[in-house]
Amino acid sequence: MAETPDVRTARLQVNDPLGPRVVLIDKPVFRIGRKSESDLRSVGTDVSREHAEIVRLDDGRFLLKDRGSRCGTFVNDEQVTERPLRHKDKIRLGRSGSAEMVFLADDGTTDSRLSHASGLVDLRPLTTLLDRLRGLGSSRVLDEVLVLVMDSAIDATGAERGFIMLANAKGELEFTIARARGKVTLSGKSFETSQKIPQEVFATGQERIVADLRDADLAGQHLGTVALGIRHVLCTPLRVVRYVERTATEADQRPIGVLYLDSREKGQLMSPAARGALESVAGEAASAIESARLAAEIQRALLPDPLQSGPHFDVAAASIPCRSIGGDFFDYFNLAGDQFAFTLGDVAGKGPPAALLTAMIQGAFAAQVTSTDSPAALMAHINRTLIRRAIQSRFVTVMYGVLAPDGRLTYSNAGHNPPMLFGKSGVRRLETGGLILGLFPHATYEEETLQLEGGDTLVVFSDGVTEALNAAGDEFGEERLLPCIEAHRGSTPEVLLDRILATVRTFAASAVQNDDVTALVLRYGKR
Repeated sequence: MAETPDVRTARLQVNDPLGPRVVLIDKPVFRIGRKSESDLRSVGTDVSREHAEIVRLDDGRFLLKDRGSRCGTFVNDEQVTERPLRHKDKIRLGRSGSAEMVFLADDGTTDSRLSHASGLVDLRPLTTLLDRLRGLGSSRVLDEVLVLVMDSAIDATGAERGFIMLANAKGELEFTIARARGKVTLSGKSFETSQKIPQEVFATGQERIVADLRDADLAGQHLGTVALGIRHVLCTPLRVVRYVERTATEADQRPIGVLYLDSREKGQLMSPAARGALESVAGEAASAIESARLAAEIQRALLPDPLQSGPHFDVAAASIPCRSIGGDFFDYFNLAGDQFAFTLGDVAGKGPPAALLTAMIQGAFAAQVTSTDSPAALMAHINRTLIRRAIQSRFVTVMYGVLAPDGRLTYSNAGHNPPMLFGKSGVRRLETGGLILGLFPHATYEEETLQLEGGDTLVVFSDGVTEALNAAGDEFGEERLLPCIEAHRGSTPEVLLDRILATVRTFAASAVQNDDVTALVLRYGKR
């Protein structure tokens, strides 16, 4: 008879391109897939947008159901449509093994490496909270840092809501994120409050505590906040502490922003314990935020000047990460004989691990492009390089092409979205190549050579373009991309690129995106 799991402890020990973690199965129907609204989101190569679900039955057992996925759902290496789950069952989404998990249904211990990375850490104990924040600078990107900091601060102090403002390059405070109890994100427009307190705290570097905004000398300055019933405010500076060279102990404190909290009820927010906890959180948070911002700046510096031209071409490209650090990239190379080479890729996952792999791949391309005339041979070399590195569950899709002065375009496509070539005879998709890079040791690659005519335009893009979502959950798709390109084909590559990105942005509107948006437009010949 199958053992009955404890619904309080049933969980999944996950290993996929987003990294190892442990996730509670805390809903009657727990959905798994690539879709951003999934209870467990995975971006493995074979993962469908709505891949599978785990249903908690009335008797306490759990039932795994495939939701019509493209590449199947497997339990203990057997493909299933439905299967009751037992403790330590191994679940795989698709055939490649890029997204795997273990179902755990007792109170036994999990892999310590996964427990450390789990998103289920209880943030109430301050020591646990600080441990999480100390690791953020190297393991999370800015958006995730800000969310964790805000939720941590609200949880530690009992506040009802809060926000973070960070200083821009001009030293002016800008609104970045607002959250409420229950891990709810608030928009800047909906966060009614006076700017006087945060501006004062940033300027003076001193914490500000307001016991009651209805006091006569304050009420007139905070009418909007008082009208909402907000009475109690706690605002603290975010300062980065750096030790300077003059002495071993001398330190320099630089303000980077403020953390603001407020509440209707006095409760825990005004207690000395809450204030002490917030002070500790703010110190660790400032370092984590600064590290994440620096990482984003470094990655931007690795990309080339997006606009380039030569005697026989013009090109424009852009990459917009969905978080501070992304996994998409593009690069250009000037080769012998006035040949121009270009590449655009999409690394699985997000954040620092994807960014590090991106930098490594860019370096591998730069080191090898001059040593081979064959795009297919170059793809095979990069694949072997990634395999030797043995970066678990990390892979990349890449398009690489070489354009000669006479219009010969030779390319190889390693599992990437087929670029679109627009010419007098219509639209052609460039699909010749092979498998994604980094997963299959014996993969082979092909290349194709096309003869371009003056005015022919090539559009290369990542799946963040076609899979951009609107508020209704609809994808942008090629059916919207194609008309946009056709409407602006006569424009320069820079203008055409801007129109593509603007059209995607308008379609997505306020919907949160979960993938980087990268595109490259190359035109052969001069107009």
